[in-house]
Amino acid sequence: MGYGKDAEALAQQYEEVPFERVHGHILPWLPSVPGRVVDIGAGSGRDAAALAARGHEVVAVEPAPELRQVGRRLHGDAPITWFDDALPHVPRLRGTFDLVLLCAVWMHLDGRERVDGMRRLAELTAPGGCVAMTLRHGPPPAGRRMSAVSAAETIALAERSGLVAVDQGEAPDWLARPGVRWSTLVFRGQSSAVDGRAG
Repeated sequence: MGYGKDAEALAQQYEEVPFERVHGHILPWLPSVPGRVVDIGAGSGRDAAALAARGHEVVAVEPAPELRQVGRRLHGDAPITWFDDALPHVPRLRGTFDLVLLCAVWMHLDGRERVDGMRRLAELTAPGGCVAMTLRHGPPPAGRRMSAVSAAETIALAERSGLVAVDQGEAPDWLARPGVRWSTLVFRGQSSAVDGRAG
């Protein structure tokens, strides 16, 4: 993916933008009481640390060893369990989660991986739990593999896997990169009887 060799610079970039700013649209969907949360593609650990600070039991999944090392250093005081794992199958994860978070991850998967990955996300989501993700749109950075993935395609794929879209938003690029914008999507499992926002 090209993240390892730039780990230090990327981590600094990520950490400059607060969790609440990046994820303002999904804040109402966070578990209203401490729950089990997984951050897939955790990067520098910014989001995992913010969720741990809210009292959640947090698992951070990050395939790049350099980013895991930086994340552990920056957020070593946070109660986070780090895993070397990745979509589409994240085979090391066990059980289900009240929140599955993917920030700037989904567009790295190709079409087949997105089908398999969405099925896995549905398996990982606890009854009443949410999947929240951000999708990057626009030119990819040099040396990074990214697919053009629309919100509409992602919603349709989620529905085929038993996840229902409950919220959708758009956001500018917080780093002001030319031509880059973001979609925010939140899904719930169909087995949930909870229709309103958490909290």
